Amino acid sequence: MANATASNEILMLEAPPQGPSWPGPLTNAEIIDALPYIDEDYYSSAAVKNEVDLMVEEELRRSSKKPADFLKDLPPLAKPDFKNNPVLAREYDRVRASKPPVILDFSRDKAEMPKRSDEAAWRQALHKAQCYSQHNVIRLENLELMDKYGPDAWIKYNNVLQSLLSRLQKLTHERSQMIGTVNRERKEHQQNTAYELNALHAQWKELSLKNIEIQAACATLENCIDELKKEAAERGWDFRPMENGSLNSE
Repeated sequence: MANATASNEILMLEAPPQGPSWPGPLTNAEIIDALPYIDEDYYSSAAVKNEVDLMVEEELRRSSKKPADFLKDLPPLAKPDFKNNPVLAREYDRVRASKPPVILDFSRDKAEMPKRSDEAAWRQALHKAQCYSQHNVIRLENLELMDKYGPDAWIKYNNVLQSLLSRLQKLTHERSQMIGTVNRERKEHQQNTAYELNALHAQWKELSLKNIEIQAACATLENCIDELKKEAAERGWDFRPMENGSLNSE
């Protein structure tokens, strides 16, 4: 039964005492109390939705876990080490500085006729022509190898990619089924619990109304007693001997 304060304020039923903290993995964590499958007021009332959104924003603001902390539970990524690879180090510095990549210079391999009749210039031109010819020979060999072995290599590579894709699709499907199972269990549990919650809410409301009626009746009786005491005092009656079963007047 509810208690009345010194100011005779009529109170509702008192809230249950705070229970112990969650003993499972959520110990020392913030537990969010939400029943989205049965709280229909959020979608049917704009005022309730606005109030809930403000409460969520306030909860996020006061939360000890910020968005930057969501990945702290995961193992740290390996930091790149370019000390033993100066080429990668230079390339990393170039990308970090947003500089364009260095374009390969093929001018040194172009076979051009020298403009002067110098033996050294002609020898250099001949060397460039030989290099350029050898380069074309290697390109032809690579094209022949690609034409001969390239299709099979690409088929094997595509098979590997298809195997990886199938595995990832299987994992995604399994995770989707697990998420769907959890959501269905939550929905079923909340919907089944809704009947109990509604019954408890109706019982709480009924007991609260009875409690208010009883407190109102008690207040009425107290007023009647005060009036009787006042009237008895005016008539000179003494109620103290009533415990002995007698009533005397002066």
